[in-house]
Amino acid sequence: MRIALVHEWLLTHGGSEEITVELQRLFPEADQFALLADPAPSLRARLDGRPIRTSFLQRLPGAARWHRALLPLLPVAVASLDLRGYDLVISVSHAVAKSVRTGPRQVHLCLCCSPMRYAWDLRESYLAETGLDRGVRGWLARALLERMRRWDLATAGRPTAYVAISAFIADRIARAYGRAASVVYPPVDTDYFRPGAAASGASYWCTVSRFVPYKRIPLIVEAFAGIPAHRLVVVGDGPERARVEAAAHGAPNIEWRGHLPRAAVREVLQGARGFVFAAEEDFGIVPVEAMACGVPVLAYGRGGARETIVSADAGPGTGAFFEAQTPEAIRDGVRRVEAAWADGRITAAACRARAECFSAEVFRAGVLAEVARVAQPLVLP
Repeated sequence: MRIALVHEWLLTHGGSEEITVELQRLFPEADQFALLADPAPSLRARLDGRPIRTSFLQRLPGAARWHRALLPLLPVAVASLDLRGYDLVISVSHAVAKSVRTGPRQVHLCLCCSPMRYAWDLRESYLAETGLDRGVRGWLARALLERMRRWDLATAGRPTAYVAISAFIADRIARAYGRAASVVYPPVDTDYFRPGAAASGASYWCTVSRFVPYKRIPLIVEAFAGIPAHRLVVVGDGPERARVEAAAHGAPNIEWRGHLPRAAVREVLQGARGFVFAAEEDFGIVPVEAMACGVPVLAYGRGGARETIVSADAGPGTGAFFEAQTPEAIRDGVRRVEAAWADGRITAAACRARAECFSAEVFRAGVLAEVARVAQPLVLP
């Protein structure tokens, strides 16, 4: 059986890229396709070195750097990928990969990270991040995104079946596309992210994120600036750096680490007492990586976090939720997690055990089960 793997762009190391890494390991004879491929060192180290077949976008000068500006070309680019001759196509889609063209005798399984965020739920956030939220340029950008939304919906019937990365995303797929989706949670590298020596004796809280609006990092910083007894280590960088730094108001308990390599991120997580997560995320891999290191998570109670974190408010758990994105709600959550540490409702062992439910091994088993379900009577490799 000939298999093709399809991804939008293989540039930086994130959750969808880690899914592709595991698919390459699961199907070592598969051919890899992407609209663009210029892997950063952290991603290149995770890929297996196989050739990546790209679209015409690869030949455009600066395409990797300015790929977000190429949005109008994405439908044409994804249609240009030649997938004839493959029995099974597996796409990893957060934008347009789900819209690849396949024939009636081909099976297309879409591992959907989300329907296109630019066109659906995060349209205004995307416009603000790119500076296209006002004036004539803003009007034109909104018109383009509305056109993309209609195209995205029109091509929603191309996959044979959808697999969502969370029940939260399965619901979004149903609302956006009118398609049912099973759930296979994305892989978390629990072999790499393991508890360190500090565990519950750690002295600081932490957050790790790219500084973009929907991650709400200024909110986390402002919350901890108001509780000087609790130190916060902030890892990351991005367009909102000035706002993030301003939210600290010079508080001495906020420590800035900037962008760190993977090994240093693991070290920060292993030494933390708690991890704070303020976004409404599709799944949220970093909070699970924190739990894999034996660290509880305080998370905004929306999105995929509701499926990974077990609240310790009423019994044994792996963290807590706050229901309003306010500094006061986060501060109250910190107190609740600290109390759960103190009376044994939270333990490093429980956090680790919960994270193992989302391991790469569990992911691979789930994908094989879905392929067996949709690809019959094709013969699995």
